[in-house]
This record gives sequence, C-alpha cells and structure tokens, in this order.
Amino acid sequence: MVLEKFSLANQVAIVTGGGQGLGKVFCHAFAEAGADIVVAEINPETGPTTAAEIEAMGRRALFIPTDVRDKASIQAMVDRTMAEFGKIDILMNNAGIVQHLEAEKVTEAGWRDVIDVNLTGLFFCCQAVGRQMIAQRSGCIINIASMSGLIVNFPQCQASYNASKAAVIQLTKSLAAEWAPYNIRVNAIAPGYMGTDMAKPFFDDPEYGGVWIRAIPMKRPGKPEELGPAAVFLASDASSYVTGTTLVIDGGYTIW
Repeated sequence: MVLEKFSLANQVAIVTGGGQGLGKVFCHAFAEAGADIVVAEINPETGPTTAAEIEAMGRRALFIPTDVRDKASIQAMVDRTMAEFGKIDILMNNAGIVQHLEAEKVTEAGWRDVIDVNLTGLFFCCQAVGRQMIAQRSGCIINIASMSGLIVNFPQCQASYNASKAAVIQLTKSLAAEWAPYNIRVNAIAPGYMGTDMAKPFFDDPEYGGVWIRAIPMKRPGKPEELGPAAVFLASDASSYVTGTTLVIDGGYTIW
C-alpha cells in the first residue's frame, strides 16, 4: 500500500533540460515509476537520445525542442504536449546554467543569460503549464533550485547563479500558495555538489574540488541518481500533503 503511493503510472511528465545531466536522471526516474515523458530540451542531439532510452523502457516519450528563454518556444512545447498526451501531470523545471565570475566582472549579457534561463524561463514554464493544471484542477511542479539559494559558495564567485536560485526558492513558495486551491503542488529540490560530467573537471581541480569535499560532512559529491527517488517522491501521492517546501539534498553541506 505504501509503495503504491510512489507510482506515477498513467502520468505525463515534462522535464526541461531533460536531454543530459540531471535532467536525464529525472526522465529515467519518472519513467521507472510509470510516467510517460516529454523531453523538453534545447540540444537537438541529446534530447532524442534520452527520448529513445525512455521508449526502450516501455514508456511513451516525446522530444520537443525547447528554449526556456523564449516564451513562444515554451508555449509551443506545452501545446504539443497537450495535443499528444491530452494532459500534463508533472512539470520538472530542471534547465539551468551557471557562470563563475567575480561580481564586478559580470557583464549585462552574462547576468541576463543566467537569470533568463534559471528564473525567468522557469517562471514562464510554470505559468504555461500552470494554466493547464488549473484547468484540469490537478498537477505537480518541481523546481530545481540549489543549495546556492541558501548559502554563498566558496571558493568560486557566482553571484548571478546564487541570486537566481534564491529567487527560485521564493517563487516556489509563492506559486504553492496561489495554486493550492486548484490541487496543484509546487515544491523544489536544492541539490548540493553533484558528481555530474559537467562538474567532474571542478572536482578534479584541488582549488575547487578539494575545498568542496572538505566542506561536505559526507566527504563526497552526490551521485546524480541519488536525486531521482526524491523527485519521484515529490511528484507522487507519497507527498500529497507537501507543497511550498524545498528539499535540500547536499550531503550535509548546509549544516554548518
């Protein structure tokens, strides 16, 4: 009975940035739990690959080229999802970028790039999908925040990223409060340092990785697949009374 609450059978999940990294992990996790998957991805090579992997698991999958910086692209993705599946049960806002640069050196274009992807694009994905969820009076949205929305990272400088992720946490609370009457739950996951392919060069660099590991009580980076079960929990009926919360998964980094 308890394990049945974690099932996503007959659900439709959209994952932005689903073609690679953590996005791919979330696509696989939702599919393993029974959901059909929309891979909303800007990369025309990785998106179809992930979709093919999901289909090989016996689930329906659809790659939709999506640029979260473009409202028209977002709306086209939502429209096509509705045309193909007829509903949207889960939205995982995973797409994101980071810029490591001292604040005094950040350009206007660099600032806008980070904010446009991590915050503005995330909001408009929530808005476009939220309208459908309001109409169907049900749904679940999970935003990928970061422990960087709660602390200031060291030794790298990344003010734009930190600011964007702090805003995601507050936006999650705001949407959860607004949309609770429609039976829409909105939560966030705040990962710590994860051992993704993109992060590997930093962990291999003692100036970064050595400092990071020393600051993590568990003394290791997180495994990307360790985020999958948490996402399934927040997407499923196992968390039916959870909304407006941020689940921190950081190996204890923010403890001290």
